[in-house]
Amino acid sequence: MSRCATVSRSLDEPVSGTAATATTWLLLEQPGPWGAKALTSSHLDPALGRALEAAAEGTGVRIALIRRPGRHADPGSPAVRNVYAAHTVPGNTWLHSATTRDPEQLRALDFAALGAGDHRSFDAVLRGRPHSDGPLALVCTNGKRDRCCALLGRPLASELASSGVLGTWEVTHLGGHRFSPTVLVLPYGYAYGRAEAHAVKEVLHGIREGRVVLDGCRGCSAWERPGQAAELAVRAAVDEYAAGALSVVRTDGGAPHWDVTVAHTDGRLWRVTVAQGASLPPRPESCGASVLGTPARMDVVAVQELTATALAS
Repeated sequence: MSRCATVSRSLDEPVSGTAATATTWLLLEQPGPWGAKALTSSHLDPALGRALEAAAEGTGVRIALIRRPGRHADPGSPAVRNVYAAHTVPGNTWLHSATTRDPEQLRALDFAALGAGDHRSFDAVLRGRPHSDGPLALVCTNGKRDRCCALLGRPLASELASSGVLGTWEVTHLGGHRFSPTVLVLPYGYAYGRAEAHAVKEVLHGIREGRVVLDGCRGCSAWERPGQAAELAVRAAVDEYAAGALSVVRTDGGAPHWDVTVAHTDGRLWRVTVAQGASLPPRPESCGASVLGTPARMDVVAVQELTATALAS
Protein backbone atom coordinates (compact mmCIF):
# COMPACT_ATOMS: atom_id res chain seq x y z
CA MET A 1 0.00 0.00 0.00
CA SER A 2 1.29 3.48 -0.88
CA ARG A 3 2.17 5.75 2.02
CA CYS A 4 -0.29 8.58 2.67
CA ALA A 5 2.42 11.20 2.13
CA THR A 6 3.36 9.68 -1.22
CA VAL A 7 -0.25 9.75 -2.41
CA SER A 8 -0.78 13.33 -1.21
CA ARG A 9 2.37 14.51 -2.97
CA SER A 10 1.46 12.71 -6.20
CA LEU A 11 -1.95 14.42 -6.18
CA ASP A 12 -0.31 17.79 -5.48
CA GLU A 13 -2.70 18.30 -2.56
CA PRO A 14 -2.43 21.93 -1.39
CA VAL A 15 -0.90 22.46 2.05
CA SER A 16 -2.22 25.97 2.78
CA GLY A 17 -4.64 26.13 5.68
CA THR A 18 -3.71 22.76 7.20
CA ALA A 19 -1.60 23.70 10.25
CA ALA A 20 -2.48 22.61 13.78
CA THR A 21 -4.12 25.42 15.75
CA ALA A 22 -2.67 26.77 18.99
CA THR A 23 -2.12 30.27 20.27
CA THR A 24 0.55 28.90 22.62
CA TRP A 25 2.75 25.80 22.40
CA LEU A 26 4.04 24.09 25.56
CA LEU A 27 6.87 21.63 24.90
CA LEU A 28 8.27 19.13 27.40
CA GLU A 29 11.36 17.02 26.77
CA GLN A 30 10.58 13.32 27.03
CA PRO A 31 13.15 10.90 25.56
CA GLY A 32 12.43 7.29 24.74
CA PRO A 33 9.52 5.78 22.81
CA TRP A 34 6.24 7.57 22.17
CA GLY A 35 2.88 5.94 21.62
CA ALA A 36 0.13 7.24 19.35
CA LYS A 37 -1.13 9.51 22.17
CA ALA A 38 2.26 10.44 23.51
CA LEU A 39 1.19 12.40 26.60
CA THR A 40 -0.33 9.24 28.05
CA SER A 41 1.69 6.57 26.22
CA SER A 42 5.34 7.39 26.82
CA HIS A 43 7.62 7.29 29.85
CA LEU A 44 5.89 10.43 31.10
CA ASP A 45 3.57 9.56 34.01
CA PRO A 46 0.21 9.01 32.27
CA ALA A 47 -1.63 10.58 35.21
CA LEU A 48 0.38 13.75 34.65
CA GLY A 49 -0.27 13.54 30.91
CA ARG A 50 -4.03 13.31 31.48
CA ALA A 51 -3.93 16.21 33.95
CA LEU A 52 -2.04 18.43 31.52
CA GLU A 53 -4.43 17.58 28.69
CA ALA A 54 -7.38 18.51 30.91
CA ALA A 55 -5.74 21.74 32.08
CA ALA A 56 -4.98 22.84 28.51
CA GLU A 57 -8.42 22.07 27.08
CA GLY A 58 -10.13 25.16 25.72
CA THR A 59 -7.25 27.50 26.59
CA GLY A 60 -5.50 27.70 23.21
CA VAL A 61 -2.46 25.86 24.62
CA ARG A 62 -1.26 22.78 22.76
CA ILE A 63 1.12 20.46 24.61
CA ALA A 64 3.69 18.34 22.79
CA LEU A 65 6.62 16.17 23.78
CA ILE A 66 10.06 16.69 22.27
CA ARG A 67 13.30 14.70 22.14
CA ARG A 68 16.73 15.08 20.61
CA PRO A 69 17.15 13.69 17.09
CA GLY A 70 18.93 10.36 16.71
CA ARG A 71 18.61 6.81 17.92
CA HIS A 72 16.00 6.32 20.61
CA ALA A 73 17.43 3.76 22.94
CA ASP A 74 15.45 3.75 26.17
CA PRO A 75 17.58 5.80 28.60
CA GLY A 76 14.96 6.06 31.32
CA SER A 77 13.80 9.37 32.76
CA PRO A 78 16.26 12.25 32.32
CA ALA A 79 17.53 14.10 35.37
CA VAL A 80 16.86 17.48 33.78
CA ARG A 81 14.34 18.21 31.04
CA ASN A 82 14.03 21.18 28.71
CA VAL A 83 10.69 22.98 28.64
CA TYR A 84 9.59 25.65 26.18
CA ALA A 85 6.54 27.87 25.86
CA ALA A 86 5.86 29.94 22.74
CA HIS A 87 3.02 32.36 22.00
CA THR A 88 2.33 32.74 18.29
CA VAL A 89 -0.15 35.62 18.01
CA PRO A 90 1.33 38.63 16.14
CA GLY A 91 1.94 41.65 18.34
CA ASN A 92 2.80 39.46 21.34
CA THR A 93 5.03 36.73 19.94
CA TRP A 94 7.50 35.23 22.40
CA LEU A 95 9.52 32.09 23.14
CA HIS A 96 10.61 31.28 26.70
CA SER A 97 12.66 28.32 27.90
CA ALA A 98 13.32 26.58 31.20
CA THR A 99 14.58 23.33 32.66
CA THR A 100 12.98 21.13 35.27
CA ARG A 101 13.90 18.10 37.34
CA ASP A 102 10.25 17.39 38.10
CA PRO A 103 7.68 17.62 35.28
CA GLU A 104 4.96 17.61 37.94
CA GLN A 105 5.75 21.34 38.21
CA LEU A 106 3.81 21.86 34.99
CA ARG A 107 0.56 21.22 36.89
CA ALA A 108 1.00 24.63 38.54
CA LEU A 109 1.01 26.58 35.26
CA ASP A 110 -1.83 28.99 34.52
CA PHE A 111 -2.93 27.53 31.18
CA ALA A 112 -5.61 30.13 30.50
CA ALA A 113 -3.04 32.90 30.94
CA LEU A 114 -0.51 31.07 28.76
CA GLY A 115 -3.07 30.68 26.00
CA ALA A 116 -3.81 34.41 26.19
CA GLY A 117 -0.11 35.26 25.83
CA ASP A 118 0.89 35.83 29.47
CA HIS A 119 4.16 34.03 30.28
CA ARG A 120 4.39 35.06 33.93
CA SER A 121 3.29 31.71 35.38
CA PHE A 122 5.80 29.88 33.15
CA ASP A 123 8.56 32.15 34.38
CA ALA A 124 7.50 31.93 38.03
CA VAL A 125 6.86 28.18 38.23
CA LEU A 126 9.80 27.01 36.10
CA ARG A 127 12.14 29.99 36.35
CA GLY A 128 11.61 30.54 32.67
CA ARG A 129 13.34 33.22 30.66
CA PRO A 130 13.33 34.55 27.10
CA HIS A 131 14.97 32.01 24.81
CA SER A 132 18.02 33.63 23.24
CA ASP A 133 19.43 30.80 21.11
CA GLY A 134 17.33 31.37 18.01
CA PRO A 135 14.16 29.73 16.70
CA LEU A 136 13.10 26.12 17.22
CA ALA A 137 12.59 23.68 14.36
CA LEU A 138 10.25 20.90 15.48
CA VAL A 139 10.07 17.90 13.16
CA CYS A 140 7.20 15.45 13.66
CA THR A 141 8.58 11.91 14.04
CA ASN A 142 5.76 10.12 15.88
CA GLY A 143 5.69 6.90 13.89
CA LYS A 144 3.12 5.33 16.21
CA ARG A 145 0.68 8.00 15.03
CA ASP A 146 1.57 7.54 11.36
CA ARG A 147 4.52 5.71 9.83
CA CYS A 148 5.22 8.56 7.37
CA CYS A 149 6.24 10.77 10.30
CA ALA A 150 8.95 8.30 11.32
CA LEU A 151 10.08 7.21 7.85
CA LEU A 152 10.30 10.77 6.51
CA GLY A 153 10.58 12.94 9.62
CA ARG A 154 13.39 11.19 11.48
CA PRO A 155 15.92 11.42 8.62
CA LEU A 156 15.10 15.12 8.23
CA ALA A 157 15.58 15.81 11.95
CA SER A 158 18.87 13.90 11.95
CA GLU A 159 20.13 15.75 8.87
CA LEU A 160 19.29 19.14 10.37
CA ALA A 161 20.93 18.30 13.69
CA SER A 162 24.06 16.78 12.14
CA SER A 163 24.51 19.84 9.93
CA GLY A 164 24.56 22.08 12.99
CA VAL A 165 21.05 23.55 12.91
CA LEU A 166 20.51 24.71 16.49
CA GLY A 167 17.07 24.30 17.97
CA THR A 168 16.23 21.09 16.10
CA TRP A 169 13.94 18.73 18.01
CA GLU A 170 11.78 15.76 17.22
CA VAL A 171 8.19 16.41 18.27
CA THR A 172 4.99 14.45 18.73
CA HIS A 173 1.94 14.80 16.51
CA LEU A 174 1.63 18.08 14.56
CA GLY A 175 -1.29 16.97 12.41
CA GLY A 176 -1.30 16.48 8.66
CA HIS A 177 0.99 13.45 8.51
CA ARG A 178 0.13 13.10 4.82
CA PHE A 179 2.29 16.20 4.35
CA SER A 180 5.32 14.55 6.01
CA PRO A 181 7.95 15.58 6.77
CA THR A 182 6.11 18.28 8.72
CA VAL A 183 7.91 21.02 10.64
CA LEU A 184 6.74 23.67 13.09
CA VAL A 185 8.92 26.75 13.57
CA LEU A 186 8.69 28.73 16.80
CA PRO A 187 8.18 31.39 18.03
CA TYR A 188 6.05 32.54 15.09
CA GLY A 189 4.15 29.26 14.78
CA TYR A 190 4.37 28.72 11.03
CA ALA A 191 4.12 25.08 9.95
CA TYR A 192 5.60 23.56 6.79
CA GLY A 193 4.85 20.43 4.83
CA ARG A 194 6.90 18.14 2.55
CA ALA A 195 9.93 19.80 4.09
CA GLU A 196 13.51 19.25 2.98
CA ALA A 197 16.63 20.21 4.93
CA HIS A 198 17.69 23.06 2.64
CA ALA A 199 14.19 24.52 2.75
CA VAL A 200 14.01 24.33 6.56
CA LYS A 201 17.35 26.11 6.79
CA GLU A 202 15.99 28.86 4.55
CA VAL A 203 12.89 29.12 6.74
CA LEU A 204 14.99 29.43 9.90
CA HIS A 205 17.25 32.01 8.28
CA GLY A 206 14.14 34.00 7.42
CA ILE A 207 12.71 33.70 10.92
CA ARG A 208 15.94 35.07 12.40
CA GLU A 209 15.38 38.11 10.18
CA GLY A 210 11.67 38.27 11.10
CA ARG A 211 10.64 37.05 7.66
CA VAL A 212 8.18 34.31 6.63
CA VAL A 213 8.99 31.92 3.79
CA LEU A 214 5.82 31.01 1.89
CA ASP A 215 7.00 27.97 -0.06
CA GLY A 216 5.55 24.86 1.58
CA CYS A 217 3.88 26.89 4.33
CA ARG A 218 0.78 25.30 5.86
CA GLY A 219 -0.17 28.36 7.91
CA CYS A 220 0.29 30.04 11.26
CA SER A 221 -1.02 28.08 14.23
CA ALA A 222 -2.47 31.24 15.81
CA TRP A 223 -5.39 31.13 13.36
CA GLU A 224 -8.10 28.62 12.53
CA ARG A 225 -7.77 26.95 9.15
CA PRO A 226 -9.73 29.54 7.06
CA GLY A 227 -7.65 32.30 8.64
CA GLN A 228 -4.41 30.45 7.91
CA ALA A 229 -5.29 30.22 4.23
CA ALA A 230 -6.45 33.84 4.12
CA GLU A 231 -3.31 35.23 5.74
CA LEU A 232 -1.04 33.31 3.37
CA ALA A 233 -3.10 34.47 0.38
CA VAL A 234 -2.72 38.12 1.37
CA ARG A 235 1.02 37.66 1.86
CA ALA A 236 1.33 36.20 -1.63
CA ALA A 237 -0.91 38.87 -3.19
CA VAL A 238 0.99 41.87 -1.80
CA ASP A 239 4.48 40.38 -1.36
CA GLU A 240 4.42 40.82 2.42
CA TYR A 241 6.91 38.63 4.25
CA ALA A 242 7.42 40.39 7.60
CA ALA A 243 6.49 37.87 10.28
CA GLY A 244 4.34 40.10 12.46
CA ALA A 245 2.78 42.26 9.76
CA LEU A 246 -0.59 40.52 9.34
CA SER A 247 -3.34 39.42 11.72
CA VAL A 248 -6.68 37.73 11.25
CA VAL A 249 -9.11 40.11 12.94
CA ARG A 250 -12.50 38.73 11.92
CA THR A 251 -14.01 35.58 10.45
CA ASP A 252 -17.62 35.57 9.26
CA GLY A 253 -19.61 32.56 8.10
CA GLY A 254 -18.94 28.89 8.60
CA ALA A 255 -18.18 25.76 6.66
CA PRO A 256 -18.16 25.60 3.71
CA HIS A 257 -17.73 29.37 3.19
CA TRP A 258 -16.02 32.13 5.17
CA ASP A 259 -15.22 35.80 4.75
CA VAL A 260 -11.98 36.48 6.60
CA THR A 261 -10.72 39.98 7.40
CA VAL A 262 -6.94 40.30 7.46
CA ALA A 263 -5.31 43.44 8.88
CA HIS A 264 -1.84 44.89 8.30
CA THR A 265 0.02 46.77 11.00
CA ASP A 266 0.04 49.80 8.64
CA GLY A 267 -3.77 49.94 8.72
CA ARG A 268 -4.64 48.21 5.45
CA LEU A 269 -7.41 45.60 5.47
CA TRP A 270 -8.39 42.78 3.13
CA ARG A 271 -11.48 40.62 2.85
CA VAL A 272 -10.57 37.09 1.80
CA THR A 273 -13.22 34.64 0.66
CA VAL A 274 -12.34 31.06 1.60
CA ALA A 275 -14.31 27.98 0.57
CA GLN A 276 -13.95 24.49 1.97
CA GLY A 277 -13.45 21.90 -0.71
CA ALA A 278 -12.64 18.20 -0.78
CA SER A 279 -9.32 16.75 -1.89
CA LEU A 280 -10.10 14.11 -4.49
CA PRO A 281 -9.98 11.26 -5.31
CA PRO A 282 -10.96 9.41 -2.11
CA ARG A 283 -8.00 7.69 -0.41
CA PRO A 284 -6.85 6.73 3.08
CA GLU A 285 -6.13 9.97 4.95
CA SER A 286 -3.40 8.28 6.99
CA CYS A 287 -1.34 5.15 6.63
CA GLY A 288 -3.35 3.40 9.33
CA ALA A 289 -6.79 4.35 8.02
CA SER A 290 -8.99 1.48 6.88
CA VAL A 291 -11.58 3.64 5.09
CA LEU A 292 -11.32 6.10 2.23
CA GLY A 293 -11.72 9.80 2.85
CA THR A 294 -11.58 13.16 1.11
CA PRO A 295 -9.55 15.55 3.29
CA ALA A 296 -10.96 19.05 3.58
CA ARG A 297 -9.02 21.76 1.77
CA MET A 298 -9.15 25.54 2.09
CA ASP A 299 -9.57 27.20 -1.31
CA VAL A 300 -9.09 30.97 -1.51
CA VAL A 301 -11.73 32.32 -3.90
CA ALA A 302 -10.98 36.06 -3.74
CA VAL A 303 -8.69 38.58 -2.06
CA GLN A 304 -10.09 42.12 -1.94
CA GLU A 305 -8.41 45.13 -0.34
CA LEU A 306 -11.01 47.11 1.55
CA THR A 307 -11.40 50.79 0.72
CA ALA A 308 -12.81 53.45 2.99
CA THR A 309 -16.17 53.11 1.17
CA ALA A 310 -16.23 49.35 1.71
CA LEU A 311 -15.36 49.80 5.38
CA ALA A 312 -18.17 52.31 5.85
CA SER A 313 -20.68 49.87 4.38
